[in-house]
Amino acid sequence: MTADGDSADDGQSHDIASGRTTATTRTTDADRSASTVGTAYDGSGSAAPDERLNVCLVVLDTARAADVDEEITPTLARLGQEGTRFERAFSTAPWTVPSHASLFTGTYPSEHGTHGANPVLDDSLRTLPEAFADAGYETVGVSNNTWITEEFGFDRGFSQLRRGWQYRQSETDMGGVVRGECLSEKIEATRARLFEGNPLVNLANVIYSEFVQPAGDDGAARSVDWIGDWVTDRDRSTPFFCFLNLIEPHVVYDPPREYAERYLPPGATYESAAEIRQDPRAFDCGDYDLTDAEFEQLRGLYRGSLAYVDDQLARLRLSLEAAGEWERTIVVVCGDHGEHVGEHGFFGHQYNLYDTLLSVPLVVTGGAFDGGEHRDDLVQLCDLPDTLLDATGVRDGRLRNQSRGRSLHPDSSATPREAVFAEYVTPQPSIDRLEARFGDLPERIYTYDRRLRSVRTPNYKYVEGDDGFSRLHYLPTDPDESRNVVDEEPAVAARLERRLESTLGPLASTPRVEAEVSMTESTKQRLADLGYR
Repeated sequence: MTADGDSADDGQSHDIASGRTTATTRTTDADRSASTVGTAYDGSGSAAPDERLNVCLVVLDTARAADVDEEITPTLARLGQEGTRFERAFSTAPWTVPSHASLFTGTYPSEHGTHGANPVLDDSLRTLPEAFADAGYETVGVSNNTWITEEFGFDRGFSQLRRGWQYRQSETDMGGVVRGECLSEKIEATRARLFEGNPLVNLANVIYSEFVQPAGDDGAARSVDWIGDWVTDRDRSTPFFCFLNLIEPHVVYDPPREYAERYLPPGATYESAAEIRQDPRAFDCGDYDLTDAEFEQLRGLYRGSLAYVDDQLARLRLSLEAAGEWERTIVVVCGDHGEHVGEHGFFGHQYNLYDTLLSVPLVVTGGAFDGGEHRDDLVQLCDLPDTLLDATGVRDGRLRNQSRGRSLHPDSSATPREAVFAEYVTPQPSIDRLEARFGDLPERIYTYDRRLRSVRTPNYKYVEGDDGFSRLHYLPTDPDESRNVVDEEPAVAARLERRLESTLGPLASTPRVEAEVSMTESTKQRLADLGYR
């Protein structure tokens, strides 16, 4: 144990099916290269008959733990009451690409190398969908986030990974039409994209987004409809691994009126809230300001968006129940990262590692996770690959030995975490891109041109940057990370700095050159609309 009461060991995972504890170094032993279907663990030290449990992994994109409660997200709260709710769950990164890469591979951002300067998932890494596919599972995914598509390597292991926001599947995104603010903008967006790819498919997607898609929905309803049809029609003799990303809580917050009006502050109207500019990068760069009252209205819209996807989660459950799959499915619901809506002077989820961005909801139901347990141990999203292998009995040595996660299975003998880690490897968008868009930037923006990483123990949170930046917070009295005590407790800071280096290696300089990534023009536009470029 270290002087602040934390175990210094963060480098092992445990395989329930085999009883093997391994260091998380990559090896090439022959017995670790194969993927087989094991049997579900029965807690007795032996394997139970193979029940071939399904897995349904749902990511509520940009859902922060602070706004997930029984009022806003009653469906998720009910799942937590029936299953297992993890009260202190944390992402490994503050935004989509590195967070999902950790979720799929069990590794930290500096290990999987998927970040702002290189947003493509390394094809040498084993992924969770690949493990289940090779174990005989049917693997499908529906993503409503442009980053989590085949364009960035996230389709590996899926028999199909659909773009949930589209009526017909296409590499051409016609979302610029629905996002046009007037008829002339819509016509121009249609003209610019209609003949990129298949014009008939593009036209169908325009008609759907303009006239059929529910107001305030960015793909959630259609995605749940598709999964409902798929799970009803599929061959039930084969187990499935299903992934779903729902993006409605992401900027732009535009929930249906009835959801927004539940959470708007007194005196605010749906129309007044909808008129507030939502451009996080422009706000960061001083292109415009927002008042406290405007941020309060934006928080109302954000909470309305969470409430809307919670209702879609309820519809997903009904579909699984109707198909007779609910009782034999492990369901995981989590946020991939959080959000700043004015907290700490930020809007969006870039350039820092506050818990506002790292603390996420996590609920697991089904199998050994049923029973209504609320756990307050520190856990991370990169723990989910090991957890799901244990929950289903799938034995995948390559993923096991690659992973830095610790199984959260109730019967796992993995040493509980005494600390969680996060990294922000490189700014996204880069400072160069911000300069290209906004010209001269406020001086404070240049301080964000750095690499950050953090370690959080039960009592302390320490953050350091490759530019010499550091902050330390004593969490029992400073849960909002508002008082830096690094100068008051240098011994604790030094101890946690050593722990970061022991777990993640030396703090290298931030990459200054972005990798060349081929993207379609429509992908670039959709990412820009989401505030990423």
